[in-house]
Amino acid sequence: MIRCLLVLLAALACIHANADTTVVARRGSVISAQDHAVVIARRGSLVHSSCGQYEGIGTGSTPEQARRNCCFFGQRVIVEEGCAYSPVARRWFAVIRYR
Repeated sequence: MIRCLLVLLAALACIHANADTTVVARRGSVISAQDHAVVIARRGSLVHSSCGQYEGIGTGSTPEQARRNCCFFGQRVIVEEGCAYSPVARRWFAVIRYR
């Protein structure tokens, strides 16, 4: 079910994170790890991006804790990462992409 939701989200022309920020996610394109971290922080939920790479997502009370809670942390080589704070959830959200 989650995979179907991710495919549906990827097919959308754009995702409105809030009134002043729009993150474009067209089918076949991949947004950066930082942009994805911003999106999940604004949504307040952990959702993978279907980027075609190994991807870990995590949350925590500090940026470092969010990073360490990501899947595969310490097990794979990091290629790209991003971190964003959610004032609503009062937590940090991290996205790490691995080789």
